[in-house]
Amino acid sequence: MSVEIIKDYGLAAYEEFRQLNFTVQLSILVLAPFLYNIIWQLLYSFRRDRVPMVFHWIPWFGSAVPYGMQPYEFFESCRSKYGDVFAFMLLGKVMTVYLGPKGHEFVLNARLADVSAEEAYKHLTTPVFGKGVIYDCPNAKLMEQKKFSKGALTKDSFRVYVPKIREEVLNYFETSPNFKLTENSKGVSNVMHTQPEITIFTASRSLLGDEMRKKFDASFANLYTDLDKGFTPINFVFPNLPLPQYKKRDEAQRKISSTYMSLINKRRSCGDIVPDRDLIDTLMTSSTYKDGTKMTDQEIANLLIGVLMGGQHTSAATSAWFLLHLAERPDLQDEIYQDIVNLLNSKGPNTTLDDLSYDDLSGLPNVNNVIRETLRLHMPLHSIFRKVMNPLLVPNTNYVVPKGHHVLVAPGYSMTSERWFPQALTFNPHRWDQPDADQQKDDGTTIDYGFGAISKGVNSPYLPFGGGRHRCVGEQFAYCQLGTILTTYVYNLKWSFKPNGKLPEVDYASMVTLPMEPAEIAWEKRDTCSI
Repeated sequence: MSVEIIKDYGLAAYEEFRQLNFTVQLSILVLAPFLYNIIWQLLYSFRRDRVPMVFHWIPWFGSAVPYGMQPYEFFESCRSKYGDVFAFMLLGKVMTVYLGPKGHEFVLNARLADVSAEEAYKHLTTPVFGKGVIYDCPNAKLMEQKKFSKGALTKDSFRVYVPKIREEVLNYFETSPNFKLTENSKGVSNVMHTQPEITIFTASRSLLGDEMRKKFDASFANLYTDLDKGFTPINFVFPNLPLPQYKKRDEAQRKISSTYMSLINKRRSCGDIVPDRDLIDTLMTSSTYKDGTKMTDQEIANLLIGVLMGGQHTSAATSAWFLLHLAERPDLQDEIYQDIVNLLNSKGPNTTLDDLSYDDLSGLPNVNNVIRETLRLHMPLHSIFRKVMNPLLVPNTNYVVPKGHHVLVAPGYSMTSERWFPQALTFNPHRWDQPDADQQKDDGTTIDYGFGAISKGVNSPYLPFGGGRHRCVGEQFAYCQLGTILTTYVYNLKWSFKPNGKLPEVDYASMVTLPMEPAEIAWEKRDTCSI
């Protein structure tokens, strides 16, 4: 059929439409998208090379509501109908989900040419971090940026960080209105207020150094909270809207970036650059790419935002959750407390918490098991996306995921599923007492994507830090920071819920799994409290 004939038919249809009364015209305009949506899904279902699609009535929005409110329940209901592989519509994007360890392998170890994290996330992350870093650059540069950052994530660095982190927590206990232990022996604190602040203070002191830490206060922590709000499903589709939360996000980005730049400029101008003093100096002296180009100072500032936010997400959420779970389990608090006391006594008389070193943390299995169990129940990111760049065959099927669609993997679903973890929704740190409890199926092979050798295997149900080339490089720092925070809490305080209080539900409204507020604990000082 020629273009002219099609044009004539279109004009004729338009004239017919104009002759209709307003009510009929409005009905057609309202109903047409719904009719088109149903026909599109029907035609899609006839294709044998397409993953089963979850039916949805509302065009474009698709399954956004059930997915956004309870993603793991949504996944399980879909799995019962379609199996581990299915697709759903999310705000105009077709998301192909592959649940379980095989899905982890399919998505996280897919070829770089076939799937892209950069194309999936850059419109979401660039307004938050800034240009030229993380997902706003080619993958090869991101891998090198990870390598640059790892200079501040060595065991020797962690040994220096532990006393600084502990000092920050104790200072917070002493001065924050949430505690003020010099004045109060008991009180009530909201962990969704305390833990983001403690996390940002401890991370800035350890990673960015004393000079930068002095620039941080509660208002600076609030700026990071405003940045956090840039990671919501609506931002995934519309990265820029004339809404207050977007203005706060952009203003926070500018203020944080300018704060970092002020210190970078000061050190440049006076030559006060000491390699390995802190992450800022490390990046200023060792951030030249393999092609000879150097990161600009603005890119260094932007990368610092990304590094600190990476830790902020994991440690703020995880520490909030383990405080809440331990509020239900005073017996576990006592176990950890006794472990700390026994370890300190083994060091000799008159020892205090200040004598607990980074190397000692590995000798406190209950501490590490609480962290592992918290990460299992509350993986900070409930979904991991990739954009498909080339048609992608789903292994052992006839399904092909088309270019332009997205693939989605959810390790948090596996970690809370009875299919892999008995009594999966029960907080039980002792499940990790056995060395093989995490069901790792790692054959020992490693791969280097440019930031150091990491395990190649991702076919485990337990992947709290992701896997593949985008695996979090801050895993060991997270354990260092969280372990120090937890031991400092337990040695100084004991806590529970207020009368009639209980564990909060999970808030999935953002892309980070946070406790719904109020998330309060009632605390009191221990006899060994340092303050």
